[in-house]
This record gives sequence, structure tokens and C-alpha cells, in this order.
Amino acid sequence: MANRNLQEIPKFEDNWTYVYFEKGHIEQDLKSVAYTFLDKKIPVPVETLSLMMLGPGTTITHEAIKRIADSRCLLAWVGEEGVKFYSSGYTGTHSSRNLLRQATAFSDSQERLKVVHRMYEKRFGESLGPKLSIEQLRGKEGARVRKSYQEAAELYGIKWTGRNYDQSEWLFGDPVNRALSSVNSCLYGICQTAILAVGCSAGIGFIHTGKQLSFVYDIADLYKTEIAIPIAFEAAKAETSVESKARFLLRDKLKETRLIKRIIPDIMEILYGDRDFRELFTEPEGRDVAINS
Repeated sequence: MANRNLQEIPKFEDNWTYVYFEKGHIEQDLKSVAYTFLDKKIPVPVETLSLMMLGPGTTITHEAIKRIADSRCLLAWVGEEGVKFYSSGYTGTHSSRNLLRQATAFSDSQERLKVVHRMYEKRFGESLGPKLSIEQLRGKEGARVRKSYQEAAELYGIKWTGRNYDQSEWLFGDPVNRALSSVNSCLYGICQTAILAVGCSAGIGFIHTGKQLSFVYDIADLYKTEIAIPIAFEAAKAETSVESKARFLLRDKLKETRLIKRIIPDIMEILYGDRDFRELFTEPEGRDVAINS
């Protein structure tokens, strides 16, 4: 974003907004912060942001971090173009509303099933009967994913023998499986950043359970058949460095699909259903509160 005019960042209204920086310096500037690159110093409206992503080559002062935290903007240290998630600062919300909703939906068997159904419908664009159990949904999901693998293999002319890899013998894995693991790892980082930004727990999953990143795997699965699988098979056609090729293709796909702007609304829709999100962020007396509060 160094070559863009940051003053063009739209004011936050109905959409979650984020900004990505690399190869520059961020410091406190009056009551806000500013981004300096080469000889240009540009004010950054942190009060209108939900997420600030710091890429390679970015430095930031202690005072700027304090100002960003006071503005309830999540600060995340990421790889190039948001690919890979390394660490985060203060969560992007002072409210436990979304965390409580997540925990409540998980602990209620009927609500949990509704969330799983919404995940399936969003992922495959197909509505299923309400009587199907989570185990039955997992079976249908597995069949759809296997079909996606086979279709991608035929499209790119690559032999596919199934999802199989061993981290202890990474270099002996076939190119497609190495590319899949690489792009999935990056996708997990992006989704984890979004989950933290809304104040949810990465560990409270609905399909995946028992892992510290269970909800991350749930959300990332929404985009695997659309993004991760085609990218992995395309990258596997490269003769060398399939992992790097997969990461670069994912970076370009993020721009093309505007995925980062889609993830947070998708999380809200999955947790709350089809309700107008404005209803969720209105106090009882009718005074609107910030949607990222």
C-alpha cells in the first residue's frame, strides 16, 4: 500500500475496513498515527479501521501502538500481502458480545447444528435438510471436497492420489500435497486475524473441535474449494518451489476476490444467521454503537 494515497481509505460505515502496510514506519501523529514511506508522511485514520496489518519491512513506535489500541483497532503482524499470520496486539474489540454468542451457540446442540448448516450452505451454495446431523454433514462435506480435488486434477492435468503428507518427510511429498499444505497454512493465518478482529475465540469450533485453532479451520474451510484447491493444483504445475508459487498465487487471489473484506461479514452471518447486522450492534435504548465495539 506504500504507493497508494492512504487518504483515499473510505470511512467505516457498514463494512469492516482494514489497511495493510509494508516497508515503512508508523508513529504517533498528534492524536492519531501517521505512516511514513520515503519522504511522504500520511495520516492514518485509525478510528475508522478494524484491522491494521503490518507486513515485512514495517516498523512502529510504542506510542503508535498505544494509540491504535485505544482506538480498538486490531494490530496484526503478517507476511507479504497478509499471507501468513505471526502475531497480534490488543484484540480489536472491547466487547465480549461475539465471544459469548460463539460460546452459547457451541454449548447448545441445536444452535451448534444451525451454525454448521450455515457453514455448509455458505461453502457449497446448497441448502440441506434440517434433520441431518453434524456427522452426516461431515460426510457430505468430505464427498464434495473429494470431488473438488478430482475436478481440479482434471482441469490442470495432474495425477491426484489423495490428500497425504508427512511433515517429517516434507520434501518427499508430492507437489500437490505440498502446495495444499502451504496455501492452507497461509489461509489459516488470514482467517485467524479476522477471528481475533471480531473478538471471537480461535479455539471454539463447530465442525472442528479440540484444537487451539478449531474455529480457524472451520472458517478457512469456507474458502478452500473456491481458492485453496485451485491454487494448489495450479502451483503444482511449477517444476520447482511449488510452496512459494502457491503463496504468490494466493496473494494475487486475495486481491482479486477481496477475501479479507469478506471473512468478517461471513463470520457474523454464520454466528448470527440472516439477521440484519445493525440489529446486533444497537443498544436497548436505541442508540447505535460501533459495529466493531
